[in-house]
Amino acid sequence: MRTALITGATSGIGKATALRLAQDEFNLIITGRRLERLEELKKEIEVKYKKDVLILNFDIRNLDEVNKAIDSLPKHWRKIDVLINNAGLAVGLNHIQDGIIDDWERMIDTNIKGVLYITRKVAPMMIEQGKGHIVNIGSIAGTQVYENGNVYCATKHAMHALSQGMRQDMLKHNIKVSEIRPGLLETEFSMVRFKGDVEKAKSTYQGLTPLFAEDIAEAIHFVLTRPAHVCINDIEVTPVAQANAYYVNRNL
Repeated sequence: MRTALITGATSGIGKATALRLAQDEFNLIITGRRLERLEELKKEIEVKYKKDVLILNFDIRNLDEVNKAIDSLPKHWRKIDVLINNAGLAVGLNHIQDGIIDDWERMIDTNIKGVLYITRKVAPMMIEQGKGHIVNIGSIAGTQVYENGNVYCATKHAMHALSQGMRQDMLKHNIKVSEIRPGLLETEFSMVRFKGDVEKAKSTYQGLTPLFAEDIAEAIHFVLTRPAHVCINDIEVTPVAQANAYYVNRNL
Protein backbone atom coordinates (compact mmCIF):
# COMPACT_ATOMS: atom_id res chain seq x y z
CA MET A 1 0.00 0.00 0.00
CA ARG A 2 1.40 3.38 -1.04
CA THR A 3 0.59 6.83 0.32
CA ALA A 4 -0.17 9.77 -1.99
CA LEU A 5 -0.40 13.41 -0.90
CA ILE A 6 -2.65 15.44 -3.20
CA THR A 7 -2.83 19.24 -3.01
CA GLY A 8 -6.02 21.00 -4.05
CA ALA A 9 -8.14 17.91 -3.46
CA THR A 10 -11.41 19.76 -2.82
CA SER A 11 -12.52 19.73 -6.48
CA GLY A 12 -11.54 19.06 -10.07
CA ILE A 13 -8.42 17.06 -10.86
CA GLY A 14 -7.41 16.74 -7.22
CA LYS A 15 -10.69 15.22 -6.12
CA ALA A 16 -10.95 12.95 -9.17
CA THR A 17 -7.39 11.74 -8.63
CA ALA A 18 -8.04 10.96 -4.98
CA LEU A 19 -11.04 8.86 -5.96
CA ARG A 20 -9.12 7.10 -8.75
CA LEU A 21 -6.11 6.24 -6.59
CA ALA A 22 -8.36 5.05 -3.79
CA GLN A 23 -9.60 2.34 -6.16
CA ASP A 24 -6.02 1.09 -6.34
CA GLU A 25 -3.49 0.41 -3.59
CA PHE A 26 -3.22 3.95 -2.21
CA ASN A 27 -3.93 5.57 1.12
CA LEU A 28 -4.40 9.31 0.79
CA ILE A 29 -3.41 12.59 2.37
CA ILE A 30 -5.80 15.17 0.92
CA THR A 31 -5.17 18.88 1.31
CA GLY A 32 -7.00 22.12 0.60
CA ARG A 33 -8.60 25.20 2.07
CA ARG A 34 -12.24 24.02 2.11
CA LEU A 35 -12.48 21.72 5.10
CA GLU A 36 -16.09 20.69 4.53
CA ARG A 37 -15.27 19.38 1.06
CA LEU A 38 -12.25 17.50 2.35
CA GLU A 39 -14.38 15.86 5.00
CA GLU A 40 -16.97 14.82 2.40
CA LEU A 41 -14.25 13.33 0.18
CA LYS A 42 -12.66 11.49 3.10
CA LYS A 43 -16.00 9.92 4.02
CA GLU A 44 -16.70 8.91 0.41
CA ILE A 45 -13.32 7.21 0.05
CA GLU A 46 -13.52 5.43 3.38
CA VAL A 47 -17.02 4.12 2.69
CA LYS A 48 -16.55 3.16 -0.98
CA TYR A 49 -12.96 2.01 -1.07
CA LYS A 50 -12.01 1.22 2.55
CA LYS A 51 -8.77 3.21 2.32
CA ASP A 52 -7.20 5.35 5.03
CA VAL A 53 -7.52 9.09 4.48
CA LEU A 54 -5.84 11.96 6.35
CA ILE A 55 -7.00 15.56 5.96
CA LEU A 56 -4.57 18.48 6.03
CA ASN A 57 -6.53 21.74 5.97
CA PHE A 58 -4.27 24.66 5.02
CA ASP A 59 -3.60 27.35 2.41
CA ILE A 60 -0.79 26.27 0.08
CA ARG A 61 0.15 29.95 -0.40
CA ASN A 62 1.10 30.32 3.26
CA LEU A 63 4.56 28.94 4.05
CA ASP A 64 3.94 28.73 7.80
CA GLU A 65 0.72 26.78 7.24
CA VAL A 66 2.46 24.39 4.85
CA ASN A 67 5.30 23.77 7.29
CA LYS A 68 2.96 23.24 10.24
CA ALA A 69 0.75 20.87 8.28
CA ILE A 70 3.59 18.62 7.13
CA ASP A 71 5.33 18.78 10.51
CA SER A 72 2.07 17.65 12.15
CA LEU A 73 1.97 14.36 10.23
CA PRO A 74 1.79 11.34 12.53
CA LYS A 75 4.73 8.97 12.18
CA HIS A 76 2.84 6.35 10.18
CA TRP A 77 1.79 9.01 7.63
CA ARG A 78 5.28 10.37 7.06
CA LYS A 79 6.23 7.78 4.43
CA ILE A 80 4.88 9.71 1.43
CA ASP A 81 5.41 7.76 -1.78
CA VAL A 82 3.68 10.20 -4.13
CA LEU A 83 3.30 13.98 -4.12
CA ILE A 84 0.78 15.37 -6.59
CA ASN A 85 1.23 19.11 -7.00
CA ASN A 86 -2.25 19.86 -8.27
CA ALA A 87 -3.34 23.04 -6.48
CA GLY A 88 -3.46 25.88 -8.99
CA LEU A 89 -5.72 28.46 -10.58
CA ALA A 90 -6.17 31.14 -13.21
CA VAL A 91 -7.74 34.45 -12.24
CA GLY A 92 -8.79 37.08 -14.76
CA LEU A 93 -8.19 37.31 -18.50
CA ASN A 94 -6.70 40.74 -19.16
CA HIS A 95 -4.08 42.33 -21.37
CA ILE A 96 -0.93 43.00 -19.37
CA GLN A 97 -1.58 46.75 -19.20
CA ASP A 98 -5.00 46.09 -17.66
CA GLY A 99 -3.89 43.35 -15.29
CA ILE A 100 -5.13 43.28 -11.71
CA ILE A 101 -2.27 42.97 -9.25
CA ASP A 102 -4.26 40.85 -6.80
CA ASP A 103 -5.04 38.37 -9.58
CA TRP A 104 -1.36 38.16 -10.49
CA GLU A 105 -0.33 37.57 -6.89
CA ARG A 106 -2.94 34.84 -6.36
CA MET A 107 -1.68 32.96 -9.41
CA ILE A 108 2.00 33.39 -8.59
CA ASP A 109 1.53 32.48 -4.92
CA THR A 110 -0.51 29.36 -5.71
CA ASN A 111 0.93 28.08 -8.97
CA ILE A 112 4.61 28.68 -8.26
CA LYS A 113 5.31 29.43 -4.61
CA GLY A 114 2.80 26.89 -3.31
CA VAL A 115 4.42 24.16 -5.39
CA LEU A 116 7.84 25.16 -4.09
CA TYR A 117 6.69 25.28 -0.45
CA ILE A 118 5.15 21.79 -0.38
CA THR A 119 7.87 20.20 -2.51
CA ARG A 120 10.55 21.65 -0.24
CA LYS A 121 8.93 19.88 2.72
CA VAL A 122 8.14 16.54 1.09
CA ALA A 123 11.15 15.96 -1.18
CA PRO A 124 13.63 15.49 1.73
CA MET A 125 11.29 12.88 3.19
CA MET A 126 11.35 10.99 -0.11
CA ILE A 127 15.14 11.31 -0.32
CA GLU A 128 15.48 9.84 3.16
CA GLN A 129 13.43 6.78 2.20
CA GLY A 130 15.29 6.38 -1.09
CA LYS A 131 12.33 6.58 -3.48
CA GLY A 132 9.25 8.55 -4.42
CA HIS A 133 7.33 10.12 -7.27
CA ILE A 134 6.41 13.79 -7.77
CA VAL A 135 3.64 14.54 -10.27
CA ASN A 136 3.18 18.18 -11.29
CA ILE A 137 -0.05 19.31 -12.95
CA GLY A 138 0.97 21.82 -15.55
CA SER A 139 -0.88 23.04 -18.64
CA ILE A 140 -0.40 23.40 -22.38
CA ALA A 141 -0.06 27.06 -21.35
CA GLY A 142 3.32 26.00 -19.97
CA THR A 143 4.75 25.86 -23.48
CA GLN A 144 2.34 28.05 -25.50
CA VAL A 145 1.31 31.59 -24.57
CA TYR A 146 -2.08 32.93 -25.66
CA GLU A 147 -3.48 36.46 -25.69
CA ASN A 148 -4.61 37.69 -22.25
CA GLY A 149 -3.02 34.65 -20.63
CA ASN A 150 0.25 36.45 -19.81
CA VAL A 151 0.74 35.86 -16.07
CA TYR A 152 -1.13 32.55 -15.90
CA CYS A 153 0.97 31.26 -18.81
CA ALA A 154 4.09 32.55 -17.06
CA THR A 155 3.25 30.54 -13.94
CA LYS A 156 2.72 27.40 -16.00
CA HIS A 157 5.97 28.02 -17.89
CA ALA A 158 7.54 28.12 -14.44
CA MET A 159 5.90 24.80 -13.56
CA HIS A 160 7.28 23.30 -16.78
CA ALA A 161 10.79 24.53 -15.93
CA LEU A 162 10.48 23.40 -12.32
CA SER A 163 9.39 19.94 -13.42
CA GLN A 164 12.49 19.61 -15.59
CA GLY A 165 14.68 21.00 -12.81
CA MET A 166 13.17 18.63 -10.24
CA ARG A 167 13.74 15.68 -12.58
CA GLN A 168 17.44 16.51 -12.72
CA ASP A 169 17.80 17.27 -9.01
CA MET A 170 15.95 14.12 -7.94
CA LEU A 171 17.70 11.82 -10.44
CA LYS A 172 20.45 10.59 -8.10
CA HIS A 173 17.90 10.01 -5.32
CA ASN A 174 15.82 7.50 -7.32
CA ILE A 175 12.80 9.83 -7.26
CA LYS A 176 10.63 10.08 -10.35
CA VAL A 177 9.23 13.43 -11.54
CA SER A 178 6.41 13.68 -14.08
CA GLU A 179 4.46 16.60 -15.49
CA ILE A 180 0.97 16.32 -16.98
CA ARG A 181 -0.18 19.25 -19.11
CA PRO A 182 -3.91 19.34 -19.93
CA GLY A 183 -5.61 21.46 -22.55
CA LEU A 184 -9.24 22.60 -22.30
CA LEU A 185 -10.56 20.97 -19.15
CA GLU A 186 -13.98 21.57 -17.64
CA THR A 187 -13.71 21.90 -13.85
CA GLU A 188 -14.10 24.92 -11.55
CA PHE A 189 -11.14 26.42 -13.44
CA SER A 190 -13.14 28.78 -15.65
CA MET A 191 -15.54 29.72 -12.85
CA VAL A 192 -12.54 30.90 -10.83
CA ARG A 193 -10.93 32.62 -13.82
CA PHE A 194 -14.13 34.57 -14.54
CA LYS A 195 -14.84 35.16 -10.86
CA GLY A 196 -18.17 33.35 -10.75
CA ASP A 197 -19.55 34.50 -14.12
CA VAL A 198 -21.39 31.32 -15.16
CA GLU A 199 -22.05 32.36 -18.77
CA LYS A 200 -18.44 33.29 -19.46
CA ALA A 201 -17.27 30.07 -17.86
CA LYS A 202 -19.62 27.98 -20.01
CA SER A 203 -18.57 29.78 -23.20
CA THR A 204 -15.02 28.46 -22.77
CA TYR A 205 -16.25 24.97 -23.69
CA GLN A 206 -19.02 25.92 -26.12
CA GLY A 207 -19.21 23.80 -29.27
CA LEU A 208 -16.85 21.04 -28.14
CA THR A 209 -16.41 18.23 -25.66
CA PRO A 210 -13.61 19.25 -23.28
CA LEU A 211 -11.48 17.09 -21.06
CA PHE A 212 -12.88 16.19 -17.66
CA ALA A 213 -11.10 15.79 -14.35
CA GLU A 214 -11.47 12.02 -14.56
CA ASP A 215 -9.47 11.98 -17.82
CA ILE A 216 -6.47 13.54 -16.11
CA ALA A 217 -6.92 11.32 -13.06
CA GLU A 218 -6.56 8.33 -15.38
CA ALA A 219 -3.38 9.81 -16.86
CA ILE A 220 -1.97 10.31 -13.36
CA HIS A 221 -2.86 6.74 -12.43
CA PHE A 222 -1.10 5.51 -15.59
CA VAL A 223 2.05 7.47 -14.76
CA LEU A 224 2.11 6.18 -11.18
CA THR A 225 1.64 2.54 -12.11
CA ARG A 226 4.50 2.11 -14.59
CA PRO A 227 7.27 -0.35 -13.68
CA ALA A 228 9.94 0.86 -11.27
CA HIS A 229 12.47 1.38 -14.08
CA VAL A 230 10.10 3.60 -16.14
CA CYS A 231 9.54 7.36 -15.62
CA ILE A 232 7.02 9.25 -17.74
CA ASN A 233 8.57 12.71 -17.85
CA ASP A 234 5.92 14.72 -19.65
CA ILE A 235 2.41 14.14 -21.04
CA GLU A 236 0.31 16.67 -22.99
CA VAL A 237 -3.41 15.85 -23.12
CA THR A 238 -6.05 17.75 -25.10
CA PRO A 239 -9.61 17.10 -26.21
CA VAL A 240 -9.98 15.77 -29.76
CA ALA A 241 -11.31 19.22 -30.72
CA GLN A 242 -8.14 21.02 -29.60
CA ALA A 243 -4.82 20.80 -31.45
CA ASN A 244 -2.96 23.24 -29.18
CA ALA A 245 -3.45 26.52 -27.33
CA TYR A 246 -4.42 28.33 -30.54
CA TYR A 247 -6.40 25.89 -32.68
CA VAL A 248 -9.80 24.68 -31.48
CA ASN A 249 -12.63 23.21 -33.54
CA ARG A 250 -15.87 24.32 -31.92
CA ASN A 251 -18.07 22.34 -34.30
CA LEU A 252 -17.48 18.90 -32.82
